[in-house]
Amino acid sequence: MSAYEIYNYTKPAFTFNSRRSPVYATKGIVASSQPLATEAGLEILRAGGNAADAAIAVAAALAVVEPCSTGLGGDAFALFYNAADKKVTALNGSGKSARNISLKKISSMGITGALPMRHAMTVNVPGAMALWADLLEQHGSQPLSTVLGPAIRYAMQGFPVSPVTARLWAEGAEILQHSPGGEQLLLQGKAPRCGEIMLNRNLGLTLARLADCTPEKAKKLFYQGTIAEKIIKAVRDNGGFLSEMDMGSHASIFQESISVNYRGYEIHECPPNGQGLAALLALNTLTEIDVAGLGTPDSPERLHHLIEAMRLAFADARRHVADPQQYFPPLEKLLSPSYGAQRASLIFPDQAKMDNVSGVPVNSSDTVYFCVVDKDGNGCSMVNSNYMGFGTGIVPDGLGFSLQNRGHNFSLDPDHPNVLAGGKRSYHTIIPGICLRGDKSLHSTFGVMGGFMQPQGHMQVISAMLDDGADPQEALNRLRFCIEPGEAGGKVCLEEGLPIATVDKLSAMGHATEIRGGYKRTLFGRGQIIVRNQDNGILCAGCDPRSDGYAAGLC
Repeated sequence: MSAYEIYNYTKPAFTFNSRRSPVYATKGIVASSQPLATEAGLEILRAGGNAADAAIAVAAALAVVEPCSTGLGGDAFALFYNAADKKVTALNGSGKSARNISLKKISSMGITGALPMRHAMTVNVPGAMALWADLLEQHGSQPLSTVLGPAIRYAMQGFPVSPVTARLWAEGAEILQHSPGGEQLLLQGKAPRCGEIMLNRNLGLTLARLADCTPEKAKKLFYQGTIAEKIIKAVRDNGGFLSEMDMGSHASIFQESISVNYRGYEIHECPPNGQGLAALLALNTLTEIDVAGLGTPDSPERLHHLIEAMRLAFADARRHVADPQQYFPPLEKLLSPSYGAQRASLIFPDQAKMDNVSGVPVNSSDTVYFCVVDKDGNGCSMVNSNYMGFGTGIVPDGLGFSLQNRGHNFSLDPDHPNVLAGGKRSYHTIIPGICLRGDKSLHSTFGVMGGFMQPQGHMQVISAMLDDGADPQEALNRLRFCIEPGEAGGKVCLEEGLPIATVDKLSAMGHATEIRGGYKRTLFGRGQIIVRNQDNGILCAGCDPRSDGYAAGLC
C-alpha cells in the first residue's frame, strides 16, 4: 500500500482549520452534506427540473452515499416555498406506530422508562418514500425516472466513501453486524473506509423499480406491494408489530407551516410532531433580548442567553410536541409575543436557571439536511433521517436500506401527549427551515442536521444572520454550543476553539460545560443555508465545514 493510500485510510483526527467562501450563482444552488448528492441535484437543475425535483434527487442520492444517516427506511419533512404565490407549504413525511402496539402490551412485557433503543418494536411506518412522491406530484416537474437516476447510478456502479461518512459508518458497523440483513450495508463484513468504493445493488434495484412508476404507483408498490411485504416480514420476524394495514394506510400530511417574527423576518418551521416548535420558541424568547448588544458571538453573556432561551424552549417542546392528529398544542399562545416576553423574563442575566421550567433534549441522532433554490426563486428545505444512525440496523431482505427506530421517541408516561399508542406519530427531531422577508419574498432556506441539535442549530444560525448580518458560510462556520441530551440541567457542550475565558465564565454562571473537538464536534450538527438577494435574485450559499459536502450552483 502506498503512503498516500495509508494516509487516505488513517486520516488524523478531524481538524477545523480551513476556510470556505460562500458560493454565488444565478440559476440555482444545491447544498448538501455529500458532494455526490449535491451533484445529483445540479444534474436535475441542468435538465430543467425545479427545486422540488432537485431536492428529491438529493434525498435519493444521500440514501445511497450516506446510509448511516438516511434512507428509504426512514422519514422526511419538507418546506417548499413557491415563488409564484409567495407561500410556504409544509409536508410531514413521518409514519405512525403499529396499530397493534400499546402501553399496556409494553408494560406486560416488563418494559419501563422507554422502548428498547434499536428493537423492531420501535419501527414506525417509514414515510420518506411517500413524501418524495407527494412532493414531486405537488411541486415537481420531472418523472421519478429522472430524479432517481443519479442515485441508481451511484448504487449500481459504486461510489467512493467520504471521510465523515466513513467515520459515522464505522460507528454503526457493530449494529449492522448484529442485525438481521445488516451485512447488506457492509463491505466484507466491515464498514467501508474513507476512499473505498461501495456498491449497494439491492438498493439500486429497489430504486429502479420505484423509478419505473408514476409517483402514485411508486407509493402503492412501496406501501402495498412486495417492498411492503419485505419490510413487514423483517419487523415481525424480529419482535415488532407492523402489519399490512399499517403500511397500506400510510399517507403524508400537508400542513400549514408555523412561524414567528424575528427582527422583522418570518422564520418558518414544520408544525408538530416535528420539533421545529422548539426553534421558534427559542427565537420568540430572544426577540425580547438585545442579542447583538450582549457582546461578540463568542462572549459568555451572549451564549448564556442563547443557552437559557433554548432550555426554556425544550421544556415547552417536550410538553407539546406530539402527533398533530391526536393532540392540538396551544400554538397561538406559545408563539405569541407576550409568551416570548414571559419566557425571556425567566432568564437571569448572570446565572443559569436549573429548575422545572427548563428542559433539555432526551436523545440524539444522525440525520441529513439539504436545500435547493432554483432559477425562479422556488426553494425547498428538506430533512431525511433514519434516526440514531442506521436506526434499528434491520435491513429487509434484498432491499438495501435499514429501518428507522423513531418509536423510541415515544413517552411511556400515560399522561403525556406523546405517550406510546397504536397508530400514532411520535415526537420527531427532524426540522427544515425557511426564512421570509416582510414582503414574503424568500430570504433563505436553512437547516442544521443532527437529532436534538437541530433547533439549537437553527437558533444559532438565524441569530448569526439576522442579529449580526453574517453570510451563509460565516453563519455555519461559527463555533456552537449544544445542550446535551439528558435530564433537566444537563451539561452544555462547547465547541473547541471558543475562548477559555468564555468557558470559565459560563461555568461560573452555573453551566456544566464540556469542550468537544475532533470528530466529536459532529455533535454540533452539519448545516446548509441558501440566501436569495431580494434585489437581483443572486443566490449565496454555505455548507457546514463539519460535513463532507459543499454548495454548488449554476450560472
